[in-house]
Amino acid sequence: MKRQFAVLLVIIASLGCTSFAQSPVAKAWTILDAGVKDSNDSDRATAVRVLGLIQNDKKAREQAELALQDKDSIVRVAGANALRQMHSVESIPKLKELLKDKESPVVLATAHALKSLGDPDGYEVFYAILTGERKSGAGLLDDQKKMLSDPKKMAQFGFEQGIGYVPFASIGFGAIKAFTKDDSSPVRAAAAISLAKDPDPKSGEALVAAAADKKEVVRAAALDAIAQRDDPSLLPGIMAALDDKEDQVKYTAAAAVIRLSAEQK
Repeated sequence: MKRQFAVLLVIIASLGCTSFAQSPVAKAWTILDAGVKDSNDSDRATAVRVLGLIQNDKKAREQAELALQDKDSIVRVAGANALRQMHSVESIPKLKELLKDKESPVVLATAHALKSLGDPDGYEVFYAILTGERKSGAGLLDDQKKMLSDPKKMAQFGFEQGIGYVPFASIGFGAIKAFTKDDSSPVRAAAAISLAKDPDPKSGEALVAAAADKKEVVRAAALDAIAQRDDPSLLPGIMAALDDKEDQVKYTAAAAVIRLSAEQK
């Protein structure tokens, strides 16, 4: 009887140690597990977003993937951004499904994730944003048209997500000024920059056309992207930009001409 009682005490002590001496990693996961299930959309999105800091971890990847189906768009955006940050190539099929989402921030975040993961479908979205049509030449679907026809919403997304979401910094101060306007030019400028490394010649042609866009920030972004493509065949299409009335555009054109001319040698 005494022996049984002693064994029981050992078991109770062992259980007590387990509950009170939780490891830091276990405690951290307990916090995140609660965070990704939080009833507050903003808190849930934050918990999902920071999953991107955890590399090569199956549990983190699966939780971020689950967030792609969340009822709130900001959580779905956070999931796409987390998978991009953790370089989760395995998640590409699930991300592609999110390209059908009706919320423009979700589609844009997903396209950026796919582009970063090396999937060409990401470029398709940015091409459509810049040109208003798909690479095939076909018109946009009704949901896609609706997404792009709300300039105020697009401008708001560009302001809230753009700088950390695509490399706006290289576009210049004009992009910051454009954020104050209710138009889609900041997002279209971001789309132009995002096409810089797309190997498809159609994107090069679209960028040359965008170099003559009516919006200054789009012209500057297109020229910046053209320079990064290192394709001298695009030179003739941007020569007129050297006489642009806006300094930002003219300076970017000059740098692009110099860089691409060097590629010809």
